[in-house]
Amino acid sequence: MKKILFILLAFVSLTSCKSYKKIISKSTDTIILSDFYKNQFVGLLVLDPETNDTLYSNKSKKYFTPASNTKIFTLFASLQLLPQQVPALKYAVKNNTVYVEGTGDPSFLHPHFKDSTAFHFLQKYNSIVLDLNNFEDKKLGQGWAWDDYQYYYQPEITSLPLYGNVTNISNTNGLKVIPDFFKDDVVRTWYKKNRELEKNTFYFSRSRKDTIEIPFRTDSVLTKQLLESALDKKISLSNKPIIGEKQILYGQPSDSLYIRMMHESDNFIAEQLLVLSSSTLSDTLSGKRTREYILKNQLADLQQPPRWVDGSGLSRYNLFTPESMVTVLNKLYQTVPRQRLFSIFPENAVSGTLKTWDYDGGYPKIYAKSGSLSNNYCLSGYLITKTGRTLIFSFMNNHYQQPTSEVKKKIQQILRQIADTY
Repeated sequence: MKKILFILLAFVSLTSCKSYKKIISKSTDTIILSDFYKNQFVGLLVLDPETNDTLYSNKSKKYFTPASNTKIFTLFASLQLLPQQVPALKYAVKNNTVYVEGTGDPSFLHPHFKDSTAFHFLQKYNSIVLDLNNFEDKKLGQGWAWDDYQYYYQPEITSLPLYGNVTNISNTNGLKVIPDFFKDDVVRTWYKKNRELEKNTFYFSRSRKDTIEIPFRTDSVLTKQLLESALDKKISLSNKPIIGEKQILYGQPSDSLYIRMMHESDNFIAEQLLVLSSSTLSDTLSGKRTREYILKNQLADLQQPPRWVDGSGLSRYNLFTPESMVTVLNKLYQTVPRQRLFSIFPENAVSGTLKTWDYDGGYPKIYAKSGSLSNNYCLSGYLITKTGRTLIFSFMNNHYQQPTSEVKKKIQQILRQIADTY
């Protein structure tokens, strides 16, 4: 009797699932196959992670430019390799001298973080020797737009970033510059550029009312000078690696970096997280090393291996499929506690880049990462349906010429239909 009942329940469940998939397929195709998408590329995959059923698929095995959806892979890599507390510095103490090398931690003196662990640690020593030769990547990512050097979203990547590798300038009660070290390098005039290409000369109009963040050019000498200025003590540079056993200084919770990266789509945090993750693999820092390690090990099962060239998605060289995105999102869903995972992702009508996505008071509920470049918009994450089920989706739109606002409306329409149906 029990066996018959089990078979009947399984049959009903299978029939019901087929019915849902048929309805979803028909309603979604009505939009996906419409003239709106005629001259662009669109890929969509929707998965039920509890049953492993594909509810809808359109070009989900094709490669797309992901933009900031790349940060989902960066999040996955970081969660695989980093401990709960950020490895802030590696160091060794000999004869009252502390020998220090960076780990790529992006939070050191960062204006958006309040952690001062590394700062107070270094303040205890009168003799500090800094090794900045453990970084093997380039300062700017492969395929980045060279003329974006002056904009806040494209700071340089370094082994020991300070102040987020940007200069923060405002007219708050007179000229305010963070770090103050650059105050004499600010020219008070309007100019078509925020900064000179090859040097740290910044332009900020006297009439300007907003606050602006401008990346500064980095090098070993400047890093030494900035740290000397902050600590108010002399620092020596070394061209030799630290000899002997190194200790690790741990800072703030790693989740604080993940949340800022995902909610604000912070490119700098994303790039530095890959560098930071590599500090757990080797003494040599390299975002490329992290990407290769994760793809070879934790993501060796991807059916369409991506071209993954940076941590942020700034590069148009990145190529990912919706299926790969959903696979990684599913791995996160199966291994990270639900409350923690959803707190890291932007929530529609509540936080981050989805804060303005408030339709019908936040229904359906979405926890997802958006990705935007000119003529490209992608959204991948988790969709909570009317019945409380959690679905995983990746919706990629490339090479369109309509306004992005219209592309977003179509995404919302489709996700709403799926949430209402399933």
